[in-house]
Parts: sequence; C-alpha cells; structure tokens
Amino acid sequence: MLVTAYLAFVVLLASCLGLELSRCQAKPPGRACSNPSFLRFQLDFYQVYFLALAADWLQAPYLYKLYQHYHFLEGQIAILYVCGLASTVLFGLVASSLVDWLGRKKSCVLFSLTYSLCCLTKLSWDYFVLLMGRALGGLSTALLFSAFEAWYIHEHVERHDFPAEWIPATFARAAFWNHVLAVVAGVAAEAVACWMGLGPVAPFVAAIPLLALAGALALHNWGENYDRQRAFSRTCAGGLRCLLSDRRVLLLGTIQALFESVIFIFVFLWTPVLDPHGAPLGIVFSSFMAASLLGSSLYRIATSKRYHLQPMHLLSLAVLIVVFSLFMLTFSTSPGQENPVESFIAFLLIELACGLYFPSMSFLRRKVIPETEQAGVLNWFRVPLHLLACLGLLVLHDSDHKTGTRNMFSICSAVMVMALLAVVGLFTVVRHNAELRVPSPTGEPYAPEL
Repeated sequence: MLVTAYLAFVVLLASCLGLELSRCQAKPPGRACSNPSFLRFQLDFYQVYFLALAADWLQAPYLYKLYQHYHFLEGQIAILYVCGLASTVLFGLVASSLVDWLGRKKSCVLFSLTYSLCCLTKLSWDYFVLLMGRALGGLSTALLFSAFEAWYIHEHVERHDFPAEWIPATFARAAFWNHVLAVVAGVAAEAVACWMGLGPVAPFVAAIPLLALAGALALHNWGENYDRQRAFSRTCAGGLRCLLSDRRVLLLGTIQALFESVIFIFVFLWTPVLDPHGAPLGIVFSSFMAASLLGSSLYRIATSKRYHLQPMHLLSLAVLIVVFSLFMLTFSTSPGQENPVESFIAFLLIELACGLYFPSMSFLRRKVIPETEQAGVLNWFRVPLHLLACLGLLVLHDSDHKTGTRNMFSICSAVMVMALLAVVGLFTVVRHNAELRVPSPTGEPYAPEL
C-alpha cells in the first residue's frame, strides 16, 4: 500500500502538470492579466485567501487518525463528525447575514481566530473539548466560504471599479491554486506527522501560524466593507419559492444533496479503510487532491473549442463514475476479503469525479438559479445535504465495525443510483434548453468559469 500510494501520487501529479502546462502554452494572455492595478489587488486577496485555504487543507489528512490516536471508538468519532456537519449547516444558514452585519474584513479576521481555537482544541484528549472544537470548525468553514468571496466581489466592483467580467478569472485561478495547495498540504501533513515523527496533532499545530498570518494581513492590508442586509426569513422564503416553482432547480438541488452527502461520508470512511494497511495518509490525501485537480483539468479540456462537451454531460459522467466506484468499494471492503489497493483506486475515481462534478454543478446553478435567489436556494440545498450525511454517520455509529463500512458503501451506492435517476430527469427537462449549454466557441478558445 505504501508503494502504491507514492506511485499513484507521482503519476497523477505528472498528469496534472502535463495538462496544465499544455493549457497555459495554448492560452493567450487576457486583458485582465496585463493590468498592474488589478494584479496588485488580486495579490492582496490571494495572500490572505491562500493562507486560509492552506491552513484548512493542512488539517484534513489526519483528523480521523488524531481521534483514533486518542483511543476513541469509531462510533464516538462518527459523533464528532456529525457535530461538525451540524455546526456547518447551522452557521451556514446565517453566515451571509452575519458577514454583512459584522463586516467582511472583520469576518475574515474572526475566521482566523475561531479556526485557530479549533486547532488548539485538538491538543486536548477531552471529548467535550473536541466537540466544541468541531462546532468552532463549523463556524470557521461557514466564514471561509462566505466572507472572503463577498469581500473580494465588493472591493472589485465598488471600490476599484474593475469590470465585473474579470471576477470569474480571479476565482478560476483561485480554484486551480486551491487544488495545488491541497496537494502540497497533504505532503506537508505527512512530513510533520510521520517523517518528523511529531504525531497526528502536528498538522493542526502547524496550521495556527498560517491562520494568524492570514488574519494579520487582512487586518493590515484590507479595507472594511458591508452590504445591505436582507432579512433571513425573506431570503429563505424567496429561495423556497424558486425551488418549488422551477423543476430544474428542484432536480439540481436533489442531485447536489445526494451527491455531496455521499462525499461527506467518503471523507469520514477513507481513513479507517486504508490506514490499517499502512497507507501514508498525507500522501494518500495528496493523491486524492491530484485526482480532483485532474478531473477539473479534464472538465476544461472537454468544454473547450476542440471537444465542446456540455456541463450536463460531464455531470452525468461524474455521477456514473461515483456509482461504479461505490460498487467497487462494496466488494473491496468485504470483511475478511479486504483489498486496500482496489479501495484506493475506487477512492481516486471518486475524487476524479468530484473534479468533473463541481465545475459542472457550478455552471448549471448559475444558469438555472436567479442571482438574487441563489443564497436562499443554496440554504435549502444545504439542509438535506448535511441531514443525509449526518444520518449516514449515525447509521454507521450503530453498526458493527467489521460489516458497517461495507453496508455504508452499499447504502451510498443506492443513494447515488437515486442521484443518477435525478440526473436523467434533469437531462430530460433541459435537453432542448440552449441556455444551459456552453456557447459555441467563436474566435478564441472558450474557457468556462469555474
């Protein structure tokens, strides 16, 4: 398993580098990239945002292992994950309103403080303290995925008066470097935890200086901005009306809830499946992120001028890949007949599918959901998503350890079959809808927004 993990990491990394180098050589420089003021503004944003993302990814490979190191049972660890998911959905519902009221810059600084406290709780062996840490982690995650983007968009349009068409370029580049940071963070976590022999708590301690630096840079370099608040009840009511009045939105939300709840369960299960066989967790995690990056690169190639596939097709492909991978896992995790290499390959396929799924889903959401109702609709998407994930982890909590993992993958397979049926339903509804297609390329190669 050790050799397989390192070999897969090298092959995936080489594939990603090859694809990205060929894409960069073929892509002409855009107008935005030649503007010095815009580049300086981008750099100010990236310095803080990338430090925050790096600190977040650094904690991912060894979270389950840390709880195991503290001698908690799998059921107790499942409850810790459920607490984190419940906290994420609770704070996620009010994050936009909180950020608008408190201020985007203050919210980013608050993120660095709460996430640093979350990391410090990992030094404790006390179960209640760890539960509190998971709650703080949920708040921090909600702030990470709301405050930073909101601050940037407001500054870009209102303060600097740059063209709104340049915004996707910033977030497309951020999406790429987010994958790169995740790959590097996995290797760094492996280095401090295993190569340096500091144990599974070391990545969490190493994340604290990154968070402190991100908060300090935001405090020193960023200006404050606010936005007119919309009542939370009105936001949710508008989102619900949009959800119920448009079948496309309802089907898209069903797909998102089913697909991403399975991914949350996968995040919990990959460590107990591979760790007993001596897998280097940091390198395995980096391999996962490299597979996801490869999927994102394949998405850009597939929707380019040369191939011109549609996001709807790639969404269908992503769901099919996950269905196939979960069926593989139901056999490779059979008690007494475990095949860790086969399970690892299945996990890589799931991450590859995620690289196809997220840009496809992002494109379809932008086209289907009105911009004014996106916050409310996404709130309604998140509730079933996290509820399904929590129920799955609670079912695992009450299962026998030897059969519970396989049974959970079987349940996830059934859930993904339902997601596949929802994809077929959505495809039937939108097959003649030109609005949901990538425009036919004319002139320059088309680069879809991420």
